Amino acid sequence: MKKSSVAEIRERFDKDVERFSNLDTGQLTTIDAKISLELITEAARRIVPKADQLLDIGCGAGNYSLKMLSKLPNLECTLVDLSGPMLDKANERVSEQTNKNVHLVKGDIREVPLKQNHFDIILAGAVLHHLRDDHDWESTFKKIYEILKPGGCFMISDLITQDTEILNSYTWERYGDYLEELGGKDYRTKVLDYVDKEDSPRSMNYQLDLMKKIGFSKVEILHKNMCFGAFGGIK
Repeated sequence: MKKSSVAEIRERFDKDVERFSNLDTGQLTTIDAKISLELITEAARRIVPKADQLLDIGCGAGNYSLKMLSKLPNLECTLVDLSGPMLDKANERVSEQTNKNVHLVKGDIREVPLKQNHFDIILAGAVLHHLRDDHDWESTFKKIYEILKPGGCFMISDLITQDTEILNSYTWERYGDYLEELGGKDYRTKVLDYVDKEDSPRSMNYQLDLMKKIGFSKVEILHKNMCFGAFGGIK
């Protein structure tokens, strides 16, 4: 199946701002979304307690930045997203929670210019699964490493796969059961068809190995439940 283009992904998120402004209703399909959000932001706070520069990749309506600001309230925030309406909503919400500057960057993380060795904390919540081939993954992780300060952390909460196909099938079968409990058989089919068209996730092992290959000094697993995980690396 041909995957969704960047333009198609942007158009979908442009229309879905309000839902993603509410963690309780906007992330029902994401197992343990609130747990993962708490874990990656608290881990970031402990790794870089004196952080002053935050980058939120695919910031959506700003939930991850808001959670980070609840722990480190004096962060200067750079928000990157494809969707203008999402950025506007994130700016409105995040600006209320910090006295520092909030920088808005509309575009694709693969293409937008960002300062090297600049960010203490980089958060990527439910966004990297839109990367496609090996080159996409490797060049994006390399860019993230380069814009991160030494000692800074890159924390991910995302959709993931398994490396062993028989276990991958089992994991997605269980996720389908979870979706069916949420909304019935039609909902299960709708969400899994959407994932098949729009997303191309990689395993947690793949991403952690890639971090180590690029140069991260440490990688850590914080949480995993079926096809969702929270993990990261320290430069």
